Order: sequence, then C-alpha cells, then structure tokens
Amino acid sequence: MLRARRNNPPQSSQGEPPADSTPQSLVEAALRLFGLKGYDATSIREIAGEAKANVASIGYHFGGKDGLRRACAEHVAATIRVFASAAFAEGPDPSQLNAGEARERLHGFVARVVPFVLTDKRARLMMHFMIREMANPSIAIDIVYGGVVEPTHRRICALWAAVTGEEAESEAVRLAVFGVVGQVFYFRFAQEIVMRRMAWKEYGSREAAAIASEISGLMDSALDRHIAARSGK
Repeated sequence: MLRARRNNPPQSSQGEPPADSTPQSLVEAALRLFGLKGYDATSIREIAGEAKANVASIGYHFGGKDGLRRACAEHVAATIRVFASAAFAEGPDPSQLNAGEARERLHGFVARVVPFVLTDKRARLMMHFMIREMANPSIAIDIVYGGVVEPTHRRICALWAAVTGEEAESEAVRLAVFGVVGQVFYFRFAQEIVMRRMAWKEYGSREAAAIASEISGLMDSALDRHIAARSGK
C-alpha cells in the first residue's frame, strides 16, 4: 500500500498539484532505479525524472527517499501476496487434504508461479530490487519477509507435510521447500546463462511451461524421497 502525506502539496510547473498517479509512478521508477543502481547510488532527482514528477513530490507522498524505499517494499509484498493467493487457488486448509490432493495443489502452485516469475515484467523489476536489498539488508527485507515470504513459505510447508506426513515446521520440511522455491528463482536470476545454454531467445510461455514441468518433476522426486525416509525404506 502506498503511503501518502498531504501537507503543503508541491506545485507543478503549471502551478497545479501532482496527479493522483504520481505515487504509483514514483514507486515504479524507484523500483527500476533501486534495482539497477542500488539505493545509495540513486538520487531522488533521478527518481523524480524517471517518474516525470516534481522532486518535492517524493517528500510530499513518502516523507523522503527512505519512505519511498519502504513503499517499494510494501508494493512488492502486496503484489506477490495477491499473486500467491491466486496461485494456491481456493480450497480447504492443507490439514484437510489427503496426500494426493495436497500434491496436486503443490503442482498447481508451481505451474502458476513459474510463468509469473519468469515472464511477468513486474516480477523482473521486483526481483532486481530484492537482489539489491538482500545484498545490503534494510527494512525492506523485513517488510517483504513478514508480509509475504514467511506466510507463503508456511503454506507450502503445510502442503508438503500433508503429502509426506512430516511435521510442517520441521527443519527438513522447511529446507525442502526452500529447495523447490529456490529452483524457481534460480531460473529468474540466471536467465542469461540458461538461455545461452538452451539456445533460447527469451522466456516465453513455452519455455516457462518446460521449466515448470522440470521443477515439478524434481519436486515429486523430493517428496517421494521424504516419504521413503519417513517409512524407513
């Protein structure tokens, strides 16, 4: 959610207050520039220029550059939260699912999340922003972690446990889920390497489907391995 401050609105060159779209434009511009150059190397003047906004509008809407960084993190968390909810699809709590149903839900999640992460332009901007933030952790990491990463990871762990019979919050399950999710983001971060090796020109719907299928197969292998280990086989 974008935070706005409504004291002494800055005037445009025509003497009019900024348009309602200004906060969103500033967040989108900041996401691009923070991801490209990093927070410290990006000036508020550059952000305003990218957004075609008055420099004073950053202080007006966000209280300054740090507030804009927070707004970027809140935007990332809100966008991913909406998508993650849709990717899980409506259905009963994981504890009410049998193993087959829970596995199907996991496959559905992978099938939906991979195209979003790999082909959606919004995801590309958000990933670049988060890479920079993880290299130099700030409040943005806390916002994204608490707002979407932890609850989404817990939900996947619950589905994993419904398949394998393990404890959802055990170390083994949490690590296994990170292993699956990490594969999705590897294909995003290493896109240029993957495309060269695969002789692909871009990540399109066909390529995303092929990657999702491969990750689903690897996930099935990991699930089966955990089931076998639990049964002592």
